[in-house]
Amino acid sequence: MSRLRIALLNAAHDGDHTRRNFRRELDADLVEYNVTEGDLPDSFEFDAAVLTGSRASVYWDEPWIGALKRWVGDAIETGMPFLGVCYGHQLLADVLGGRVAGMDEYEIGYREIEHSGESLLFDGIDERFTAFTTHSDRVEELPPGAELLATNDYGIHGFRHGSVFTVQFHPEYDMETARKITDGKDQLSAERRQSVLDGVTEENYAAACRTKKLFENFTAFVRETREETATRSSAAGD
Repeated sequence: MSRLRIALLNAAHDGDHTRRNFRRELDADLVEYNVTEGDLPDSFEFDAAVLTGSRASVYWDEPWIGALKRWVGDAIETGMPFLGVCYGHQLLADVLGGRVAGMDEYEIGYREIEHSGESLLFDGIDERFTAFTTHSDRVEELPPGAELLATNDYGIHGFRHGSVFTVQFHPEYDMETARKITDGKDQLSAERRQSVLDGVTEENYAAACRTKKLFENFTAFVRETREETATRSSAAGD
């Protein structure tokens, strides 16, 4: 069977770390689009799409964000599977009718999160797990019909809506990315940044690596979806 072909919608303004991390973790041929520059696919001929993190907010009035929302909404209508991470989680919630808002306190660092134990996305991952987080916006209200997948004391950390899966945390991060992102958070005090950096340890990273299983779970879902679509098309042609 041919490899999956996935659109990587890179919303990071400095996308090198993002590019490296997702290419390492996803077993698929990735076609990358720098969406902050208005670069979007001209078709929906992909097995799935992955929407990354960003320093932007989904409620900003910027042309590239509006164009991205329109493309994502149209792609979802085709039945294309999606995985959204951090900003991707928030934008997918917004497109599907949920509500995203700013937070009173920044969540950053290796944090404990809990999932429901019933979703295929988290199959094989401990119900209480560690992951790196960095966000000042959150999904405050799920889209209508969405299934809550994961939470912690900062709020919603994952949901499913049909073939759309999202997580607020960053399962793709390596230690280099965690340090670089933390160093760049000038809006935080030096003491807060140092506290987070002190937590970027081999032990915490090893624990967070267990969440990488969700990439395997997502691509397995995409392969199954592709097979089912091919079977229906074949039956319709008989």
